[in-house]
Amino acid sequence: MFTGIVEELGEVVKASEAFLAVRGPVVSSDAALGDSISVNGVCLTVVSVEGDVFTADVMEETYRRSVIGKLEPGDKVNLERAATLTTRLGGHLVQGHVDGVAEITARTPAAEWEEVTFRLPEGLAKYVVEKGSITIDGTSLTVAAIDGDEFTVGLIPTTLEATTLGRKQVGDPVHIETDVVAKHVEKLLLSAGSI
Repeated sequence: MFTGIVEELGEVVKASEAFLAVRGPVVSSDAALGDSISVNGVCLTVVSVEGDVFTADVMEETYRRSVIGKLEPGDKVNLERAATLTTRLGGHLVQGHVDGVAEITARTPAAEWEEVTFRLPEGLAKYVVEKGSITIDGTSLTVAAIDGDEFTVGLIPTTLEATTLGRKQVGDPVHIETDVVAKHVEKLLLSAGSI
C-alpha cells in the first residue's frame, strides 16, 4: 500500500522488455530485495539495489495496463516507498494497481495553482466522484469536478514542482488508479443483486 504522497522525482536509468532500473536516492536509501516502490503509480518489486539505483522486474500485465513500457533513460518518474504502520496517511489508500491510462485534455494556469483536466478510459468514470480521491501517476489528488468521462484536479505549486504532473502536457498519458473502496462496494452490490 502507498499513500500517493510522492517522495521524490526519480530518473529512469535503463528500461527493457523485462525490467526497469531507476535512480532515486531517497527510495533506494533503505530499499531491499522484495520491497515495493511505486513508479508513476505502478507498484514494482525491487530485485536489486546498487547505490542510488534500484531495479524491478516488469510483467506483461504491467505493460498492458500502463505506459511503463514507453519509459526511456532520462525520463523523470514519481517515486514512493510502500507505507508502513507508522507512516502518516497524507493522501489516501493507494494500491499501486493501475486501472488504466488517461489523457490530459486541458491545462488552465491560475495565479497560485493550475487546473488540469483528464479524459478517462472507458469504464472508469463510475468510480470517480467530485471531492473524492484519485491517483494520477502515483500522486494522490482530489477531484474538483467531473463531467462525463472527464475530470479536473487542482495542482498546487508543490505538486507542480515535486511531481511529473508539472511537466506533462496536453495529450500526454497518465496512470489512473481509482478508489479501491468504490470497486469493492460495486462488487458487493452486484453480488447482492442491488444493482
